[in-house]
Amino acid sequence: MTPVGYLAKRSCKKPDVFNLPNVVDIYSVAGDVNDDFADYINYWKHNGYWLFDSPEIIQAVAQENSIDLQGSMLFYYEAHELEFTGRLWRPFSPESSIPTNIVSSSEKKLEGFDVVTFFAGNKPECSPLSCNNLAAEIHTNSHCLFDFFAEAEASLNSGRFEGCEPGPYRIFAVYSVDWP
Repeated sequence: MTPVGYLAKRSCKKPDVFNLPNVVDIYSVAGDVNDDFADYINYWKHNGYWLFDSPEIIQAVAQENSIDLQGSMLFYYEAHELEFTGRLWRPFSPESSIPTNIVSSSEKKLEGFDVVTFFAGNKPECSPLSCNNLAAEIHTNSHCLFDFFAEAEASLNSGRFEGCEPGPYRIFAVYSVDWP
């Protein structure tokens, strides 16, 4: 797994409309169900993976733009080195024109693995387990994530994500971390 960065999320509560008894909250990478702390791309402080190199950069963006981070959760992500096109696995890399200097988190708690779409090739777009409600058909943990990398990989290889969102798909390890 390759470190790809940090992101703060505003709401991680499971929406009432989700009929997923084993899911308590949503820790998806994409911001379609659990909101990102802001429309952060407009501030151009993200790294080449379109996330943040450190929590301090998120805090600086919030402070400079009067964004309240109170109640938000901080996540650290690592990604599998290959993305799945629906037919094959291929390497991907950060946007080379954007500096990427990720500060790894030593105090991180693995929460599970998410499958995320990257049709445009930059920012995380959709986490089908939550945004397409695939978790109703595929077993997930209480955070609407796979418990193990092998489960995410096998689900992609077997076609379980076929037809839900355009790929390619990337597998992310999702870690919760405390704010510094």
